[in-house]
Amino acid sequence: MPKQKQKTTTQLRGPKRSVGYLVLPALGLSALAVFLPMLLTIIVSFTDWNGVANLKELNFIGLRNFTEIFADEVFIKAFVNNVLWTTIYLSIPVCIALFAAVLLLGRKNARIAYQILFLIPYVLAPAINAMVWLYIIFNPVSGVWGFLKKLGMNVINPLSNQSIALYTVAGIDIWHYWGYLTVVYLAALRQTPQDQIEAAQVMGCNALQIFWYVYFPNIKATFRLMLIMIMITSFKSFDYVWLLTQGGPAHATEMLGTYAYKLSYSMFQTGKASAVSLVMGAFGLAMSSLYTALSRKEDPS
Repeated sequence: MPKQKQKTTTQLRGPKRSVGYLVLPALGLSALAVFLPMLLTIIVSFTDWNGVANLKELNFIGLRNFTEIFADEVFIKAFVNNVLWTTIYLSIPVCIALFAAVLLLGRKNARIAYQILFLIPYVLAPAINAMVWLYIIFNPVSGVWGFLKKLGMNVINPLSNQSIALYTVAGIDIWHYWGYLTVVYLAALRQTPQDQIEAAQVMGCNALQIFWYVYFPNIKATFRLMLIMIMITSFKSFDYVWLLTQGGPAHATEMLGTYAYKLSYSMFQTGKASAVSLVMGAFGLAMSSLYTALSRKEDPS
């Protein structure tokens, strides 16, 4: 009997070992595409490299880049904007998407059409979406804003107003993103066992109670994952901000991503830009660790 067990174990180890060998090329590509740039970013963040000089001549300056960015008012402004942006994203699009997903549960015939419609802004390139808003909506000459001015209305371009520019860009980004959240939440809601729904209906639960006590517990894992993903992507926000305002006016919409981009490609302070990138990466790592901890707490196995 022990010999038979040993033989079976040996037979199982063979396929496992071969699978490990098959994964090696993917691991190698990941190391080149992810870990090598990450290592270079960490190294450069402790130097005064300008992005042009030879890497062999790096001048290590310790933590000076980090002390300088934490003392920079623009960095503080960008960080606060990122926190505000994340707060907006954790509330408005999540609520809209959940509400829309619940409504679509009862629209079986038109469900697919609505999902396609909601996903159109998400699948289009950010550059296309941004140009639509810039040149068709907010253009002061030929856009909707220009048409309103010709009618004699005193309208202000919200992208050039320091008080509301950030909220305007966030609203445009939410417009492009909430449809994706809706589709994800709808897919999770549809996995709720029908017998649980019927049992709640028999017990006389209303629609709100059915959602909170039946649907929501079944989508809690998906909901938690999307919250973590929203926090990570919000802290990395760059495309719509750069395309619409480039961080202006007067840094009103400055984000850590746009700040790092300007440091590297406009001011040639790549070392300092790498330090900003590490701050962003640290936040993403913290959020990933939080999700892992919550998942283990929810499912200890």
